[in-house]
Amino acid sequence: MQFRNVFIGACTLFVAGCAAIQVTPQGAAVELVLDKPQACRFVGEAIGSQGNSLTGDFTKDSDLLMGARNDLRNKAAAMGGNVVHVQNTHNSSAFGSLGTTNSSVIGNVYFCQR
Repeated sequence: MQFRNVFIGACTLFVAGCAAIQVTPQGAAVELVLDKPQACRFVGEAIGSQGNSLTGDFTKDSDLLMGARNDLRNKAAAMGGNVVHVQNTHNSSAFGSLGTTNSSVIGNVYFCQR
């Protein structure tokens, strides 16, 4: 009985690890842009990331990218920013994987008066 409970718990955690990181209410207010914003205060750099060599093969590529974007938004909001000028995106694969196992989005965080 105890093994069954541990197995069910491990499976639940594994499946939850395959879903995209959720955006927080504060993160949802952060805008991702491709052009550097004007007349805004630079706050810092942030990196959003989703996936690893264990769960990445079992997570849809779109969820990896969306999770990385949501992670970046959440981090920018925690830094006090409301706009992120996206600098780069990067997808990587673990050795022996079937495809993308990690997505990262790098950006400069700004606070802009609205």
